[in-house]
Amino acid sequence: MGGAGVLLLLLAGAGAWRPPKGKCPLSCSCSKDSALCEGSPDLPDSFSPTLLSLSLVRTGVTQLKAGSFLRVPTLHLLLFTSNSFSVIEDDAFAGLSHLRYLFIEDNEIGSISKNALRGLRSLTHLSLANNNLETLPRFLFRGLETLTHVDLRGNPFQCDCRVLWLLQWMPTVNASVGTGACAGPTALAHMQLRHLDPKTFKCRAIELSWFQTVGESALGVESFSYQGEPHMVLAQPFAGRCLILAWDYSLQRFRPEEELSAPSVVSCKPLVLGPRLFVLAARLWGGSQLWARPGPGLRLVPTQALAPRRLLRPNDAELLWLDGQPCFVVADASKAGSTTLLCQDGPGFYPRQSLHAWHRDTDAEALELDGRPHLLLASASQRPVLFHWLGGRFERRTDIPEAEDVYATRHFQAGGDVFLCLTRYIGDSMVMRWDGSMFRLLQQLPSRGAHVFQPLLIARDQLAILGSDFAFSQVFRLEPDKGLLEPLQELGPPALVAPRAFAHVTMAGRRFLFAACFKGPTQIYQHHELDLSA
Repeated sequence: MGGAGVLLLLLAGAGAWRPPKGKCPLSCSCSKDSALCEGSPDLPDSFSPTLLSLSLVRTGVTQLKAGSFLRVPTLHLLLFTSNSFSVIEDDAFAGLSHLRYLFIEDNEIGSISKNALRGLRSLTHLSLANNNLETLPRFLFRGLETLTHVDLRGNPFQCDCRVLWLLQWMPTVNASVGTGACAGPTALAHMQLRHLDPKTFKCRAIELSWFQTVGESALGVESFSYQGEPHMVLAQPFAGRCLILAWDYSLQRFRPEEELSAPSVVSCKPLVLGPRLFVLAARLWGGSQLWARPGPGLRLVPTQALAPRRLLRPNDAELLWLDGQPCFVVADASKAGSTTLLCQDGPGFYPRQSLHAWHRDTDAEALELDGRPHLLLASASQRPVLFHWLGGRFERRTDIPEAEDVYATRHFQAGGDVFLCLTRYIGDSMVMRWDGSMFRLLQQLPSRGAHVFQPLLIARDQLAILGSDFAFSQVFRLEPDKGLLEPLQELGPPALVAPRAFAHVTMAGRRFLFAACFKGPTQIYQHHELDLSA
């Protein structure tokens, strides 16, 4: 006989006393302090209000509803054995503030509500053994501070994220807990729950879901903060403008705040210096310009034409700091022009150095290696070339081996390492890692039709988005244990049409991803964190 049965005999021994007429249902056997009901088709509704123990065996009850025992508030022991009910609802044991022993064993219970045990503040012994429970709801034991024994054995627990809270709860309580073995998944079948390590469970997921569409196509998108407020700026060549967006707190969406006239613009690069805001508008025709806002409340106005003899066909612009000075580098894709470094000198930005002439550069990426500024230039004519800042100018350091036909490069840092995402329109895009002297291949990803392979750190997740002109854009996440990018999700619907740039921003505690598309509108997605153990 099990522990529950022995305890029942001690508390429910037969006596000569019989309760008053009508206080003991016909299907029950009652003594002064206890009742044993067997074979009843329903839950009995009349007992002595001073009953101390109640056992329900092989009844026809199909579920325990809220307030099922309000008429017997003095119960100290309640036992269910071999019944057919499968559901226990919230507050099923409401009013049983004196209950110390609750045994629900050998039934067919497959579901128990998270507030089913609410109010059992005197409970010391709980058994849910030998049922059909695959999981238990989080917070099931909340408020049960007096528990000393819990028996969960004999249930077909699925040891996935749904039991993580249970594994984390067991070491925190002053109670002996019998948990039994896992029934699944296959890799954990027959393993004892108490031997599972909560740290091995990966129960946090993320999702990017569509939020808003911004009309007109765009080649670039950048985020910046001005006067404590996050903003976004889109380079929209067909609309002929740099469009600055702000957050509308009343409508809870993004709205246009200001636009800068910039026909054939390919990049709008913002720079904030205290109260001043600058925007470099790199344009294919008509010359690149610098716009400036002297202070809050004022509009941006064009202040300077930038290197008109060197920047003939700009393709990308990046911001970097050199010796404490803000600079822009503009990659030029024409044979007659040259990629140019422009640094602040007084009120404007002027050429400091010409780089990589005649190579038709398509992309520039500023990064730091070994504590020094570096610059990586991708070109239509040769492998990407890495420059380092030395003696007040950039000097060639090395190139990237086995990286032909690279259109663009972007870098990110994780775990103390520096990684590169290299975009290739034909062939596989690549992930490389810096080994102290050069970048070495780490991973290849199929990428037919890709113009952008953009790493982004959103919340705690290092993501990389591979945009495609011919397929869905793919989001990858860096798995720290493997050090590799693993597929996370496809972006859409709506599908991105020729994506060219991605950027993220946090607004009002919500995280958003912008996707600038060359042949379609800019799409905005919201970043959601999902707790799979909930």
